[in-house]
Amino acid sequence: MIQLFYDKEGDVLYLSVGEPRSAISEEIGDDVLLRVSTESGEVVGLTVLNFSSRFDSSDVSQVFPIGIELHKLA
Repeated sequence: MIQLFYDKEGDVLYLSVGEPRSAISEEIGDDVLLRVSTESGEVVGLTVLNFSSRFDSSDVSQVFPIGIELHKLA
């Protein structure tokens, strides 16, 4: 299960794989943080700061809903 949550006040998009859990964050790009489990080392989420700045429109509600294609890795 993948959960998406957008914090409009903070302009932050949170993506969690499964239930949100304890993790450390590693910056992998401009304002993009990869969340890695402190227990297993698995990727458990992604955080995107200043989310609305990535779109032409400052109204983020215009970019939702979004589609995500997931492919099984062999």
